[in-house]
Amino acid sequence: MDLLNSIDKERIPRHIAIIMDGNGRWAKERGEDRVYGHHEGVVSVREIVNTCGELGVGYLTLYAFSTENWNRPKEEVDALMELLVNTIRKEVEELKKNNVRLHVIGDFKSLPDVCQTELNEAIDITAENTGLNLILALSYSSKWEILEATKQIADKFKKGEIEEADITDELFHAHLSTAKYPDPELMIRTSGEHRISNYLLYQLAYAELYFTDVHWPDFRKQSLYEAILDYQRRERRFGKTSEQIQKNTAPHA
Repeated sequence: MDLLNSIDKERIPRHIAIIMDGNGRWAKERGEDRVYGHHEGVVSVREIVNTCGELGVGYLTLYAFSTENWNRPKEEVDALMELLVNTIRKEVEELKKNNVRLHVIGDFKSLPDVCQTELNEAIDITAENTGLNLILALSYSSKWEILEATKQIADKFKKGEIEEADITDELFHAHLSTAKYPDPELMIRTSGEHRISNYLLYQLAYAELYFTDVHWPDFRKQSLYEAILDYQRRERRFGKTSEQIQKNTAPHA
């Protein structure tokens, strides 16, 4: 079956968010250490970024490193930071060539200085690109993000810059680290886990959730096609009834 030709090109999700899970388990199944799995996961990142660009996806957010990941063994954390730096150095010219613009969300200042430097350079190099927006969630968690937004709004209220009536969904969204991006329409998690893990909790309110048993290093373009096809088979109601949706989408005479 040709999955690509089965996809409705007019209904591609504008924003896809992915929890890239299973690198360690994939490596363990092969008798390797967890770091080996993370290295192989980079190959999947490259292919999925390219595939999203080819499909016309506007935004791709990858959960690359959570605030909770700092609690992993030091040698693994150090290896992940080194991998991040090396990957950005190797891939930035490819991102520029493929018209991909890089963004970062999360507690940026908690990253090692060398990571901050490489990421800032890559962000600057790709700033003029107009294709896929690649958003890396690094040292990120939703609880952290929501707390930071609440603190900012509370400070403005305390200073008299806003009133209680000004605190709306729009105002709160404007103080999130994702304020510049549309909310995801499709969230994918690999490796068989069925939870959100502190990821884009506010933004995923109406996203379609897709879970697959495939470990991240094995998640390639065919896997992405399957996720998008599953998404396109669903009816997105946003609190309305199926009859209302069908009535609004029916062709007019």
